[in-house]
Amino acid sequence: MTKFFQFEADFVESLRCIPMQVRLKLDTCGIKLKLSHWNHFNLAERESLVEMPCTTESEIQTYREYLQQLVLKQTGALPSELPIDPHPAWMDETTIPESVQEKAQEFNLKLTPQQWAALTPDQRFALIKLSRSSHENLNFLPAMKEFNLIAT
Repeated sequence: MTKFFQFEADFVESLRCIPMQVRLKLDTCGIKLKLSHWNHFNLAERESLVEMPCTTESEIQTYREYLQQLVLKQTGALPSELPIDPHPAWMDETTIPESVQEKAQEFNLKLTPQQWAALTPDQRFALIKLSRSSHENLNFLPAMKEFNLIAT
């Protein structure tokens, strides 16, 4: 059973948006997947991208190749590539990224180093993504609540 975040509940059944766990895999394998690409995929293809493992070097390569071929088949072009960070911020439990601190401050919240360290890498990844200026950010506060970083 795949675990989605509660703040994604409004779209995970239909997978009309790219869930965080797939976004994490995209950053891990170095592929930029646009929502327009995602929308070309049928539900089974979207589910396969959710379910496929992407942790070991071999899994990452397999995921990357599968995704590239899927985008090529559906759109006629390969997706853009992203640089792969060898030390991604979500794996660093000692340093809260500035974007996360700034986004928390917008809500008059402060995230402590102890709270950050207690989060899972998936949770840290979600907060980093949700705090970026290029992201819609509507789910930052719900994510903070879901991760027990503020009282509900």
